[in-house]
Amino acid sequence: MEIALKAAGGAFNPIQLNLIRFFIGGVILLPIALRALSKQQHHLTRSDWSLFFLTGFVCVIVSMTLYQLAISVDEASTVAVLFSCNPVFALIFSYLILHERLGRANLIAVVISIIGLIVIVNPAHLSNPIGLSLAIGSALTFGLYSIVSRWGSVRHHFNGIVMTCFTFFAGSFELLVLMLLSHVPAVAGGMRQVSWLSQFAAMPILKNVSLEYFWLLFFIGVCVTGGGFAFYFLAMERSDVSTASLVFFIKPGLAPILAAILIHERILTNTVIGIVIILLGSVVTFMGNRVKSRESQLADQEATVPASDFQEETQTAAAKLRARAEAHVKSSSTESTD
Repeated sequence: MEIALKAAGGAFNPIQLNLIRFFIGGVILLPIALRALSKQQHHLTRSDWSLFFLTGFVCVIVSMTLYQLAISVDEASTVAVLFSCNPVFALIFSYLILHERLGRANLIAVVISIIGLIVIVNPAHLSNPIGLSLAIGSALTFGLYSIVSRWGSVRHHFNGIVMTCFTFFAGSFELLVLMLLSHVPAVAGGMRQVSWLSQFAAMPILKNVSLEYFWLLFFIGVCVTGGGFAFYFLAMERSDVSTASLVFFIKPGLAPILAAILIHERILTNTVIGIVIILLGSVVTFMGNRVKSRESQLADQEATVPASDFQEETQTAAAKLRARAEAHVKSSSTESTD
């Protein structure tokens, strides 16, 4: 994704590309989401849309805008690695917001991943502080989005695809409104007076959306954004969270290699070391989740077995009591006959 977005950066405004890809992603997920809502016999309410606009703001407006800007000013491989640390931030937010207990493995993984981040950032020799700050900000806010989305899906009884689909639509609508506001002469004029805001003045909406860039937009919108999220949640439904999250463990190793091959990015030594450290942290997280899953399964089995044993013992005792009662009735009737 980062490589494709980097390649498209010259043809599209970063915010415009955000709007296009998330709208297309929402359209791709819509049939699956509508089928899920139909099975639940659920009609979206004002409360549901309030949730979608909240998650859309955090995901599309904040996190993915920072992400897109990071790609435009920094190496695609670096952004890919830093963004892959978003599960670490999600763990921290789950502790702060949902008050979920952090296991030993998760704490170790957080520490290892932070060390990997520091190695990649290399504070002693910061070559691109803006790009690194944007990438880390994107990962941090995406971790926040993950927790808010999980909380909302549980509260409103949505599965992951429904939540993601309408988050994309709500976020795209919010982004479109902001882009249209940037065309207001007074707003555009004010933005042009500030150097770092000038690129957001009168942002294009449909510029270069043509057959010339069809396959690039198809890959970014359909394959990566729509298909990527769909496959992620389908994998989660058919296995478990730890298996589905393997995507974030593969990404840090794969993205720099593809970036070097396809767009000839140079991989620095500290980046390679940081990638290895982050992958180690990811392995710790994965193994910790596996152990936790097995422990919960064993606990469920242990809770079920005693219950069944107790039920059998109760049934046996009841049968014995009935037999004694019948024997007593028979003996009583025999004595009365005599």
